[in-house]
Amino acid sequence: MAHIYDTIIIGGGPAGLSAGLYAARSKMKTLLIERGKFGGQTATTEELENYPGSMENCTGPGLVERMRKQAEEFGTEFVKDEVLEVELDGKVKKIICKKETYEAKTIIIATGAYPRLSGFKNEIELRGRGVSYCATCDADFFTELDVAVIGGGDSAIDEAIYLTKFADSVTIIHRRQGFRAAKTSLEKAQKNPKIKFILDTVVEEAKGDEILEGLVLKNVNTGEISELKVDGCFVFVGYLPITELFKDKIKLNDRGDIITDEEMRCDVPGVFAAGDVREKTLRQVVTAAADGAIAATTAEKYIEANFAE
Repeated sequence: MAHIYDTIIIGGGPAGLSAGLYAARSKMKTLLIERGKFGGQTATTEELENYPGSMENCTGPGLVERMRKQAEEFGTEFVKDEVLEVELDGKVKKIICKKETYEAKTIIIATGAYPRLSGFKNEIELRGRGVSYCATCDADFFTELDVAVIGGGDSAIDEAIYLTKFADSVTIIHRRQGFRAAKTSLEKAQKNPKIKFILDTVVEEAKGDEILEGLVLKNVNTGEISELKVDGCFVFVGYLPITELFKDKIKLNDRGDIITDEEMRCDVPGVFAAGDVREKTLRQVVTAAADGAIAATTAEKYIEANFAE
């Protein structure tokens, strides 16, 4: 092993990039490992109106690229690799990847979350054939076509508004009358002539042999079954934390979120978590970035206390 890092950050979304910036700026030898695209979910978000100081027409990809460059300028090293195994119990932690094995005094877990499936029949079979989980990735495939959006939270409403730039019509299907989304976004959607709402309704089945042709709907109050002809269906019903690697190694809640204290400490000394992967009430870019800053600062204090020269 060539050297031991002060901290290794697993995950390159806003939490990981913020942690990289704060750690490297504090002169910690910092490595960030990301298996896919830097930016996580933020890299698939077209507009970021609610990030403090974001400029007009600020995009997710643009913001995360600036974050990555800033962390790099302060000295954060980046590698593209997949983590296969972690050894967290020792004073020096070990991260075993496909290409190489790394060691560090501290670990910051910022692996984020992935979209939850809605659970209707043929959802998996038609994924990528009309069923999507990312409007920014796939919206242009549905130009001048009719699409549905499943969900009632911020992502569902925001992405439905975004889809109106491409689709002829967007139908929001929600299992309740009430919405969890921010009132400003909801009002914007309600005023948009391209957006329709079907409430108190769930999707039972996606129809189509090779590509999506329509949805079978069920009213949760009356049990009435109906069909909606659509060319695309975008699912936004929440996210699940990416924590499979850490089961039985650190404390998780029933959903799989990592449990931390306010300073991002896990129950294993020298291990911290930040962003959507941890148990928290608000999952936004601004809270992920804050988590990353706190985790890096707490990791620095941990090193000072446990690795004194």
